[in-house]
Order: sequence, then structure tokens, then C-alpha cells
Amino acid sequence: MAYLALVRHGQSEWNALGLWTGLTDISLNDIGREEARHSAEAISSIRFHVAYTSVLQRAQQTLDEILQATGNTGILIFRDAALNERDYGDLTGKNKWEVRDQYGEEQFLKWRRSWDYDVPGGESLKDVYARVVPYFEATILPRLKRGENVLVVAHGNSLRALVKHLESLSEDEVVSLEIGTAEVYLYDVDPSGAIVSKEIRAANPNVV
Repeated sequence: MAYLALVRHGQSEWNALGLWTGLTDISLNDIGREEARHSAEAISSIRFHVAYTSVLQRAQQTLDEILQATGNTGILIFRDAALNERDYGDLTGKNKWEVRDQYGEEQFLKWRRSWDYDVPGGESLKDVYARVVPYFEATILPRLKRGENVLVVAHGNSLRALVKHLESLSEDEVVSLEIGTAEVYLYDVDPSGAIVSKEIRAANPNVV
């Protein structure tokens, strides 16, 4: 058996302002760093063999906080754009709540949470799934099958896409999936790669 821990990055400076961040490389704020340390406490008993993250600093900073707090320093770390946040295209840098007020709740939710509705100039969640899942199957899953404990620190939408795959969620089910900042999804994975159990740790209602 192996552990797979999925952690969304802590609150960033733009999260706190309610701005669509996407591929903009924004740092964690002080709250985000504290959230990351809370995540570390939730998985402190697990010795990880390898970690994966995106190329964006808010995910890497969260990973650094977790590794330092849990004593998992020195492990292999892989950084790849396949795990990046969704590209929000023309919405990047805009205030989410002002966009909701301008375009209405229905349009806002299509842009924010739907499966295959494209953001102008950006990606749909389906597009994110198309890069995250092949990367997981080619690089992460083989390690899990070998019994290695794997830590993945990424973003709300790249993790939503991966959870859809891991839990065989329908397109309708993934629309309602919310992952809070620095929240931990911990899976037990058997040698065949099948998910045996799941636990949510460091639960956080903050889904900015």
C-alpha cells in the first residue's frame, strides 16, 4: 500500500483579493504559509518518498513549507507545467465577484466551475484534465504501484481534474467539487493502482 496526498496551495496574495490568478505567478501571503503548516501537521506521520508540484511559486512555496515542517527535506521533487492552474485567459487578474455581478451568477458559475465551458482565451476544466491525467499516469502512478508515498502540491483546478479521474466522478459531480486552500486529500493506493480509501485532512472552507 502507498499514500497519495493531494494538497492545494495555501492562500495567495491574489486569492485574498478575489482575483482570478490562473497562470500568473503570485506568491503566498502570510495566511497561506500558515495554512501550509497546518497541512503539514495533518500529514506529519507520513514519510514521503517523492513530491510533485507545478512551476508556479505559490504551489512550490506551499510544498517547501510542508517539507520543512514534516522533516521530509531532501526527497526528490519534480516540477512540471502539467500540474499548473487552469489558464483563465481574458478573466486573469479580474475580480471574481465583480465579474459575477456584471455577467450574472449563471455565467459566472460556467466560467468558474463547469467541465467543458471555455473561458475566453483560456482553458476549460476538460482541457486541464487532458494534461494532468496523462502526466499522473505516466509519472506518478508507477511510483504508487511500487509502494512509494507521493505528495502532490498543486492548484484548485489541476487537483479537481485529478480527483475526477481518481474517484471516477461524472461531469456533473466535478462541477460541485470544491477544494479549500491547503486542504489535503489523502488516498490509500494498492499495488494495482486502485484507490482503497480516502480521507480529507486540514479541511478548509476557504475556496477562493
